[in-house]
Amino acid sequence: MDTLKTYSLLLFASLLILSSCSRAQEKDPEKPASLTDKKVLIVYLSRTQNTRAVAEIIHKQIGGDLIALELLNPYPENYKATVNQVATENETGFLPPLKTKITSIEKYDIIFVGFPTWGMQLPPPIKSFLKQYDLSRKIVVPFNTNAGYGIGNSFETLKKLCPDSKVLAGFSTQGGKERDGILFVMEGNKEKQTQVAVKDWLNRFKNL
Repeated sequence: MDTLKTYSLLLFASLLILSSCSRAQEKDPEKPASLTDKKVLIVYLSRTQNTRAVAEIIHKQIGGDLIALELLNPYPENYKATVNQVATENETGFLPPLKTKITSIEKYDIIFVGFPTWGMQLPPPIKSFLKQYDLSRKIVVPFNTNAGYGIGNSFETLKKLCPDSKVLAGFSTQGGKERDGILFVMEGNKEKQTQVAVKDWLNRFKNL
């Protein structure tokens, strides 16, 4: 009888161990190990929703909190009017006030910052965000969508605005071309290609 009880206890203990291992494996085998114990914030600005799509792909891969930046006074819907307003803001250094409020930003270890390229520069609302919140001693990771002309000086400007942060290599991909009336493109094959590219990019951070 004692032998049967002992065998039963050993079998039960073995099943518990196997169950625990299984749950651990199910946690997120695709997520870079270095990000599993980090508090992540993904902040993004998106006019035609392409940057939003990339932000959601990142969020699906690594989790964390996902927040869209909204302006107190939104830009005009008309593309040319927005271009002119942004050009004026860049020339004068005006920082548009944000409607979005982020509480307890100090709790985050890694801040992903996403934005489109506007006039080959960092969009003014992103400058507002970087000026408003203290990202000192945090890891900052930029990601970008553009109309095919690249990032311009946007990553460089972001780095200058985060002098006390560790800024990692950013991600960039071609999105829509609002000037030509081509808006949301992150679907079908383009979405699948971007998912693969984002996953490869995130895997670089395994040794954070």
